[in-house]
Amino acid sequence: MKVAKTIFGGIWALWGLISFVLTFLIIFIPSMIPYLVPDPKGQDLFIRISRIWMTVWLYMVGCPLKVSGKENFAKGTSYIVTCNHNSMLDIPISCPFIPGGNKTIAKKSFVKVPLFGWFYRKGAVLVDRKSEISRRKSFEEMKKVLAMGMHMSVYPEGTRNRTDEPLKKFYDGAFKLAVDTNTAVIPAVIFNTKKALPVHKPFYFIPHRLRMDFLEPIPVEGQTTEQLRDKVFQVMKDHYLKYNR
Repeated sequence: MKVAKTIFGGIWALWGLISFVLTFLIIFIPSMIPYLVPDPKGQDLFIRISRIWMTVWLYMVGCPLKVSGKENFAKGTSYIVTCNHNSMLDIPISCPFIPGGNKTIAKKSFVKVPLFGWFYRKGAVLVDRKSEISRRKSFEEMKKVLAMGMHMSVYPEGTRNRTDEPLKKFYDGAFKLAVDTNTAVIPAVIFNTKKALPVHKPFYFIPHRLRMDFLEPIPVEGQTTEQLRDKVFQVMKDHYLKYNR
């Protein structure tokens, strides 16, 4: 049974890769149209197109996503959305399903990928983590995104959680941004991506229902970066432990 599951996981991973590339090629040209539309409307259009793509692809690979808590986004208000990070599968389901125009902070190196680099650039504030100048510049760019009425999506764990703990220790960046701009944080807790696309198994993919819960906004007022970081961490950890099945 274990061998059969491993073989199926490899075959399904191949199907996931092929279907991802094919559907991307179909939506590539439509996804470039938002470059012609000034932000924030252009970014909102980009997110809508991305959401259609990901909804179709997730059904194709047997990983439909249920989203709850969208009512926590007040119309006309920008938020910093903090997502937990257990799997590469978190990336295509976070930004596309955040209500409204948004960008994420992402590695600059991925813009070199043919065609996909153009799509990737539109959805992200790019950073070279090895460069202090790049990190400072990206921080200012994130402030501009928020000032334009869009959201910033951040993985405060930095990288995928390879531990047995619900969450890795959070970095300060997202919370310093929140304090500096007086922007409330909406925690987003993603479930089951680790089961569908395990971080410790190379080229292995299993169909599984996914879920993303947007929690109530956590205001900044009266909190330091560290206090806000610890509060968001605890809220996300408690929610994950309570509802992870």
